[in-house]
Amino acid sequence: MTINTETQTVVGTAHPLDPLSRAEISRAAAILKDGPAAAESFRFISVELREPEKELLRTGAATAREADAVLVNRAEGRAYEAVVDLDSGIVSKWTQLAANVHPPFMLDEFAEGEATCRQNPEVQAALAKRGITDMDLVCFEPWSVGYFGEDNEGRRLMRALVFVRDEADDSPYAHPIENFIVIVDLNSGEVVKVEDDQAIPVPSASGNYLPKYVGEARTDLKPISITQPEGASFTVTGNHVQWADWSFRVGFTPREGLVLHQLRFRNKDTERPVINRASLSEMVVPYGDTAPVQAKKNAFDSGEYNIGNMANSLTLGCDCTGEIKYFDGITTDSHGNPMTIENAICMHEEDDSILWKHFDFREGTTETRRSRKLVISFIATVANYEYAFYWHLFLDGSIEFLVKATGILSTAGQKPGEKSPYGQTLNNDGLYAPIHQHMFNVRMDFEIDGPKNAVYEVDMEIPQDNPTHTAFMAVDRLLETEQAAIRKTDSAKHRFWKIANHDSRNIVDEPVAYRLIPTDGIQLAAGDESYVSKRAQFARNNLWVTAYDRTERFAAGEFPNQATGADDGLHIWTQKDRNIVDQDLVVWYTFGMHHVVRLEDWPIMPRQNIGFMLEPHGFFDQNPTLNLPSSETRSETAPASTGQCCAGDKQ
Repeated sequence: MTINTETQTVVGTAHPLDPLSRAEISRAAAILKDGPAAAESFRFISVELREPEKELLRTGAATAREADAVLVNRAEGRAYEAVVDLDSGIVSKWTQLAANVHPPFMLDEFAEGEATCRQNPEVQAALAKRGITDMDLVCFEPWSVGYFGEDNEGRRLMRALVFVRDEADDSPYAHPIENFIVIVDLNSGEVVKVEDDQAIPVPSASGNYLPKYVGEARTDLKPISITQPEGASFTVTGNHVQWADWSFRVGFTPREGLVLHQLRFRNKDTERPVINRASLSEMVVPYGDTAPVQAKKNAFDSGEYNIGNMANSLTLGCDCTGEIKYFDGITTDSHGNPMTIENAICMHEEDDSILWKHFDFREGTTETRRSRKLVISFIATVANYEYAFYWHLFLDGSIEFLVKATGILSTAGQKPGEKSPYGQTLNNDGLYAPIHQHMFNVRMDFEIDGPKNAVYEVDMEIPQDNPTHTAFMAVDRLLETEQAAIRKTDSAKHRFWKIANHDSRNIVDEPVAYRLIPTDGIQLAAGDESYVSKRAQFARNNLWVTAYDRTERFAAGEFPNQATGADDGLHIWTQKDRNIVDQDLVVWYTFGMHHVVRLEDWPIMPRQNIGFMLEPHGFFDQNPTLNLPSSETRSETAPASTGQCCAGDKQ
């Protein structure tokens, strides 16, 4: 790829699904600044690839390189959407959004909002009354304001929770300033409200986890060395990855972070499509505490914060180990300048215990094959929490999506000696952490052996005619419309769902399929009449299935920031009740973590795993891993008694 530095025109052979390059982002921003976004008051929320129509990609037709952009004009307090044709250099679409539509936060706004709070005389005076005068030690943590039936003035707002440090690198979350909130208008840069209610003493006990506070590290753990002397088994060409029988493309967006495109599995020399596009669609973290400050804590970390923009630059040996391939995440700052998050995505292989094994007691021989998985991941820091997102691909065609939650609890203050029924008291000094949930929704544009798929719900049932009282069986029920496919998990019925292709049959003349195994299938705990439930209706149910529409991208709607939830999102789209039998389908799965806080989660939380599995279900005619080598690690001199996996070993 080459770049004409005079015009910033990209000349090269980018794949239609490759994320925008730095040059393309610069070009898109320049075209907008030379056109409808010429005023200095315009700020860029995001500039990303406008993905081509799927039909064009299927046919191999030529596609234009286009950028989707979202901007805010701070002078008028309105947001805009734009489509920029990078080939022709024109703005092909420019739409002013409604006055009550607010795009996600920009990274710059976090620092700007905190500076606004710190410099405000009203905030300084209110804190001084509480005995806090060193503003350099005060931390204003930016939160979305959500929607609670108030503030319909169209302002773009930030809600700052307030903490204080004892010293520069002290953990502020040990010292919440309870019942003190600052509301900032991000467009005008003004504090519009200070909520200063009943003061509670600031907890003073330390909550530090840094080595200087913890002390010397233990020395009794010996190193574990992960080596691949012949290198990794995957090959990467641009953003295209080939590993074992899997192939796919790696994407990245500011809103979703890691995206997988065109996920296919090679079976008998045929590349078989499985998923066209898969990504995190939305997440919400509602808190179950009724205290004034805590009751309004509910963050849509994707739609309100652009979680992809918060991706970490990953570090070998800490975040990832082994033979690593990194992909950068390229996004934009608020002025339209390209910003590179180096090593935003990590890819590597991991050993995964045994894949299959059998000891033939008659012959005294053992056949064992080891499993391995390809791990594609990114980690985002959203204020206090870290979320690590992992796609795992397995040799047998299985897929796992896993979220590893860690970081620091969002804490609250209570009077010393009290114990809130809505959280875990963390010390005897007035610190506690409220109960909450982490709810995730993953959008999967399935393409099982082609674009026309159907979804079945599979339940375990006990037949009425059961003379032995031991009978049970799996019963399939076709979900025919979008309303019929709004479903909850049911562990008593061992429920799962199958995504099938009626036109593609396996060896026993059944439709080929994948099954979604709904682990961690919890639902939103907040009542239906709560504001957060109205805004996050995707989290009331676990399964949603929609007929494909490229405009329906995010489970809580395109712009959930300060939205009421009344006019966008899965619950609105599925009111059309479209046919979903033998159609181009999108499957949305909601799962989560019901976080009942424990003492062991403080001062920093050990990783908690949440996720789900996708498994072939009649997609293959038999176990597709019979051709795996019988031994991968045995040396020439190693005896069979070492337990290494060898064909025909006598036991």
